[in-house]
Amino acid sequence: MRIVVGSRNPVKVKAVEKAFAMFFGEKIKVLSTVVRTSVGDQPIGMKNVIRGSVERAKGAIDRFDSDFGVGIEAGLIRIPGTITGFMDFQVCAIIDKEDFVTVGFGPGFEFPPKAIDAVINNEVSEIEEILSKMSGITNIGDNIGGIGWLTKNIIDREQLSFIAVVMAIIPRVNIDLYKGRFKKYSQVVKEI
Repeated sequence: MRIVVGSRNPVKVKAVEKAFAMFFGEKIKVLSTVVRTSVGDQPIGMKNVIRGSVERAKGAIDRFDSDFGVGIEAGLIRIPGTITGFMDFQVCAIIDKEDFVTVGFGPGFEFPPKAIDAVINNEVSEIEEILSKMSGITNIGDNIGGIGWLTKNIIDREQLSFIAVVMAIIPRVNIDLYKGRFKKYSQVVKEI
């Protein structure tokens, strides 16, 4: 089985390798490629975060002959009752050769108000910039992520991405439970 990840981020690639290996065994090959999306470096809002993950998955499978294209996008989603009004979620989209898409989410958490304010006020192009300054960790998004820093390494970004990938795989390993309900890429894009 050949899987292409629509990102060169090593954390995302490792999460995809781990999740697919757990479901499909060692007979997998995971490649990665750069995919640009229409949502920019820091997607904000549910639809934009999902769109980014779906565009990454589609771009990956279109670039390489593979069984699956996988897109993982992290972004800020408005959540009422939270400290900042936003929570960060990892969203995974998986697309197959027939253009069917499945989506999964990882757990959400809040970044510190200073980080959210910097993004909302356009002081940084993506939250990783301010988190690297606050934490002192260069390229924080390519290793433990903001979640690793905030949880004192109890949970890291690979784990969040892994959970999102597993959630997106669920319908694919339970096809009889979801039969006839899978949506094609064009339909998903219309909805978001």
